[in-house]
Amino acid sequence: MNQGKILIVDDNRDFLSELRETLFLCGYEVAVAAESSVVCKLAQSMQPDVILLDLKMSEMNGFNVAEQLHRENETSRIPIIAMSGYFPIESSSNLLDMSNMAGCIKKPFSMFDLITQLERAIKNNCPKTGS
Repeated sequence: MNQGKILIVDDNRDFLSELRETLFLCGYEVAVAAESSVVCKLAQSMQPDVILLDLKMSEMNGFNVAEQLHRENETSRIPIIAMSGYFPIESSSNLLDMSNMAGCIKKPFSMFDLITQLERAIKNNCPKTGS
């Protein structure tokens, strides 16, 4: 059963591979990007339900990637959950708000916490159907 489409963006290839495998085993359709330069095009073609975005990457930081995604019509409504082991979430909350992040999770995180945030973001982004 497909739980949703997730795009994971992180320049740590080992972490990326492990998280992709884990989320795949949880029933998600998963795509990955290790380079921030390809995220917008990949998100436009894939149209994921949620993007998991590392904040500290070598090419371009996650805040800049989020800004690019929100500027494009095709990707502006995709919820983004920031992941970080470097940025203290408490002191970065203003940046997260300005970047229109749907959430943030601090590395290392439990899969329970991650799945909870993913499900919340997917549910909140589902189109409402009327009777």
